[in-house]
Amino acid sequence: MHFISRCEWAFLALVFLYSFIPAVVGLFRIPELLGMPAIVPPNPRAVIDPVPITLHILGSSVFCLAGAVQFLPSLRRHRPALHRTLGRIVAAAGCVSALTGLWMTVSYAFPAALQGTLLYGARIVLSLAMVAFIAWAVVAIWSRNLAAHRAAILRAYAIAQGASTQTALFLITMIFVGTEPLGVARDLMMMAAWAINIGVAEVLIHRAFGTRRSRATISSTP
Repeated sequence: MHFISRCEWAFLALVFLYSFIPAVVGLFRIPELLGMPAIVPPNPRAVIDPVPITLHILGSSVFCLAGAVQFLPSLRRHRPALHRTLGRIVAAAGCVSALTGLWMTVSYAFPAALQGTLLYGARIVLSLAMVAFIAWAVVAIWSRNLAAHRAAILRAYAIAQGASTQTALFLITMIFVGTEPLGVARDLMMMAAWAINIGVAEVLIHRAFGTRRSRATISSTP
């Protein structure tokens, strides 16, 4: 990995750190789901129906952590075959993450304090949107439309990283308020986390591809 620049290593370190709590804590829950002693506080819904949450944890961890590597320009430039192979794995993991998230939203019985009507609807819409963006990214790369491919996968990644931003918002809230938000406040905070991620993704897409379009327009002007 000598071809990866220091800036790219710093980017990976920041993404891994940002994803640490939802990804690593999620992985710590897997022994509990396999019948071993619990490492983290038990989740009764997970114990009753462990398959979707196990698949969700694995899919989300691969998509968020390995997916970050896919954004490195050096990987695309120096290891295109690895980028393509890893891309297939990441796309499959993202679909598993989104579809199991949808499965849990519909099939798990959440207390009203943990999931109200607003959050229920948002989770369904965003799960379907994430699958649609990944499918769009696959179709776009088959069509050699790199801009559309990168924009679509970035939007899917923004949705997938919702848990990281939610964790950050919850920690900030608990520092200042002293308690975890519940009910409508929790729903709104979780939806705000997705809105922040999607907003950041749209800014990045606009800056990256809007600038390129502007340069192309200028260069083509007689």
